[in-house]
Amino acid sequence: MEGYEEQLQSDTQFLCSNQRMDTELVDSLVLQLNRIYPQILSDKEACKFRSLRVPTTERLRELLQHLREKGDDACYEFYRALHIQAEDVYFSLPTRIREREMTESRSAINVAVIPERCVLNDRGPIFFLSCFSVAVGIAFLYYYGGESCNMKTYFHSLYVYVCNPFLPSFC
Repeated sequence: MEGYEEQLQSDTQFLCSNQRMDTELVDSLVLQLNRIYPQILSDKEACKFRSLRVPTTERLRELLQHLREKGDDACYEFYRALHIQAEDVYFSLPTRIREREMTESRSAINVAVIPERCVLNDRGPIFFLSCFSVAVGIAFLYYYGGESCNMKTYFHSLYVYVCNPFLPSFC
């Protein structure tokens, strides 16, 4: 994984050529970096990068160069500010697209490698409801059937047979 300085180096061409990086967006990025992180961008530097006498692409190129010189933390904060100010530009950056593709390919590999652990029931909810209904019906018959239905004797003998299959049938 490359650092934010290298990522910013890779993204510089895209950012400077992108039409969505207009004067207003560059100014808001400079202001955010200046107000929140004055150690990254001082007031004097912010005024320099906000000067309208210089074309926007040139100001942006100088700002990105300045941030790369400041280090990895400054580049990270630029990416954070860009994510806040212009999410569509942030997600269309070449490094973000490459990172997303790598993540997707890794997750596809992980899904392909890990088999399905266990499927308890793949028949669906109707099958479950029908089995549950049969079980509830048998429980009602057993509980409310009384002696006239003779269900308790039947279920008791069934239970004894299932639990002790080696007993003779006359027990």
